[in-house]
Amino acid sequence: MLKIIPLGGLGEIGLNMMVIEYEDTILVIDAGIMFPEEYMLGIDIVIPDMVYLRENLNKVKGLIITHAHEDHIGAVPYFLKEIPVPVYGSEFTLKVVKNKLDSFGFFPNVSFCQVNYGDSVSIDPFKIEFICVTHSIVGGFAMEITTPVGKIVHTGDFRMCHSAEELNPTDVSRFAKCGEKGILALLSDSTNVEKEGYTMSNQVLRENLDNYVAASEGRVIVALFASNVTRIQHLVDIALKIGRKVVFDGRSILQTIAVAIELGYLKCPKDKILDIKEIKNIPGSQILIITTGSQGEPLSALARMAMGQHRQVKIKRGDRVILSSKDIPGNEKSIANIINNLYKRGADVVYNKVADVHSSGHAHQEELKLMISLTKPEYFIPIHGEYRHLVVHARLAEKLGIAKEKSLVVEDGGVIAFDENGGRVAGRVNVGKILVDGKGIGDVGRSVLKERHQLSEHGLVIVSMVLDEETGDIISGPDLISKGFVFNAATGYLVDDAQCVILEVVEDLRQGLLVGMNTEILRNRLTKALKEYFSFAIKRKPMILPVITQV
Repeated sequence: MLKIIPLGGLGEIGLNMMVIEYEDTILVIDAGIMFPEEYMLGIDIVIPDMVYLRENLNKVKGLIITHAHEDHIGAVPYFLKEIPVPVYGSEFTLKVVKNKLDSFGFFPNVSFCQVNYGDSVSIDPFKIEFICVTHSIVGGFAMEITTPVGKIVHTGDFRMCHSAEELNPTDVSRFAKCGEKGILALLSDSTNVEKEGYTMSNQVLRENLDNYVAASEGRVIVALFASNVTRIQHLVDIALKIGRKVVFDGRSILQTIAVAIELGYLKCPKDKILDIKEIKNIPGSQILIITTGSQGEPLSALARMAMGQHRQVKIKRGDRVILSSKDIPGNEKSIANIINNLYKRGADVVYNKVADVHSSGHAHQEELKLMISLTKPEYFIPIHGEYRHLVVHARLAEKLGIAKEKSLVVEDGGVIAFDENGGRVAGRVNVGKILVDGKGIGDVGRSVLKERHQLSEHGLVIVSMVLDEETGDIISGPDLISKGFVFNAATGYLVDDAQCVILEVVEDLRQGLLVGMNTEILRNRLTKALKEYFSFAIKRKPMILPVITQV
């Protein structure tokens, strides 16, 4: 039986991790992260729960990385720390992964296997052939995987190529050959399935960016995804054409361009690149800054510019800031705040809601239809997207002749099985999301998030007092201290009334006192009584923290 099991990426944007399993062999495709959702207060990133892989550790034979975006490589350090297996990827992808491992402070004793377009790798009983696809990063690929029960195609993240300018044009003819051979199942990217038509070509995008840069009299600052080497090359070409020097700002973008220049993907004369520290005495009309922070990341270069905290770049009237990226779900408020602050400082801001300054790397509906038509799969499995994306993609496949019962829609943990009886959804495995908070991995759970939410919404009240260990008499206190729950002159009665509530609870316990005061019981009763009082008095529910000392 062949099993296809998503451990992440089906039901959310990001967190991509897919298992291909046959008997004693498991291949893992991608190990990505997801940015925290709004309710995940204080969380840095989210990674897939790898419990299924730990339970089947001896079966895991390799990790294949389709491309070097964070939602596909961000969890690689955590994965390899537990499951040290060979890693397969393109030259660019593996370079980025190795840099990530170095910055993570961990470099595993595993083999890194570089693959090129058209190569094939055998990991018994699988044979994997790598197919070139266009995406918003270089070095990405799709795969044709030959299994004992049939061939499957995994598209990775892709879009169709629109011009000869693409560095890695989608190999349409290779997908057509897959269709001629006969494909058991197509696993296809669903991210942009709700968008009709085709993605905007890089040629049109370049013309738009060219016009905005050329029409700018002051500095031009372009924020984008650091991994988008093709877009960076377009901007470098525009700058050189109109006589501007190029400045790269932001740690991740500096790392990316170092790899891209080394591998020949990015071409820019050294004398046309300025260090960010050198721009002070150069006219703004001669500068184009390419930076990070298009998603509103609070510590990014663009965020510091917007807040006036950047050491070298102070936003002023006449500057033009271009956000050449889409808004990742969950980041909309952060991005809006940055745009507002840039406007307040006098900049002219151009972004995707007011101008066509971003072209997606994910296929739109007509391109998704073409992929299905080229590969002619017997079964269709939508991947990479929220649940609605998966359903809409399945319906699109049905319109192209895929039988409804052969469009298999599952979320993370769903097991899709293929054998002599065909394909079907066959149960679930344990999956989940592991929250990473600083150096803590998985030590923040629902209860901690609930406490953080309560603190953020209602604040904290600390009750402090000292009791006589034998009699239960109050020697000192009760004192009340609040954080995020303010006691002031207008609400001074709250302190007095709350102290009365505390005294009543202590007295009730003292009346039944036989051997010493049970502080644990006292804490529980104080917490309950004060919560009820504050809820009744002012309709708020602060966290109550009793600090009781016995002497």
